[in-house]
Amino acid sequence: MSNIALDLIGQARAVLTRAGEVEGRSHDEDQLAFLRQEKDFRNLTMVELPRGDFAFTVIRNAMMATLMKLLWERLHDSSNAELAAIAGKAVKEARYHQQHSGDWVVRLGDGTGESRRRTEAALKQLWLYVPELFEADAVDREASASGLGPAWDELREPWLAEMRQVLDAAGLAVPAEAKFRSAGKQGMHSEHMGYILAEMQHLQRAFPGGVW
Repeated sequence: MSNIALDLIGQARAVLTRAGEVEGRSHDEDQLAFLRQEKDFRNLTMVELPRGDFAFTVIRNAMMATLMKLLWERLHDSSNAELAAIAGKAVKEARYHQQHSGDWVVRLGDGTGESRRRTEAALKQLWLYVPELFEADAVDREASASGLGPAWDELREPWLAEMRQVLDAAGLAVPAEAKFRSAGKQGMHSEHMGYILAEMQHLQRAFPGGVW
């Protein structure tokens, strides 16, 4: 898990650095990560949810790793050369993340009665947030039209196909889609986001411009 976290931090640093350069306002990776307000973050609500038990972590990792692998594969052909280069390295890491989490989903789903019960409960809870993964907006459509990256809704069917393979191997059924819709990508976050940012940003805000 620590190695996966380090990979994700490295990917985030690379993308935030490039975003600061494109924005043209002299913002570096630290400013974008540690000094933005909650409403300025546009992230999937799924990643804001509390850690939960090991089954919850494994299912969420499998969902996100599968999504990111598909996204990085398509960003490898981005019209932005630097983003394409970042994707070339990141996709190798994402494939490992997907394999690692997928193996654990199978172990838990096909394990003891207790591990299966917990895995089914985690899958049911997390599936509520799946529709948001593939909702497109104006920024999404502009990125697709310019060749910068894919429209998120293009990833839906490949994602479902790969997740079904993992769930089938684990003997788990795909939950039915609910009417509930989360909106973290629109800046409307869960109650958990504020606590995450308070912990993540405290030191930088307490000591502005601090260097370690």
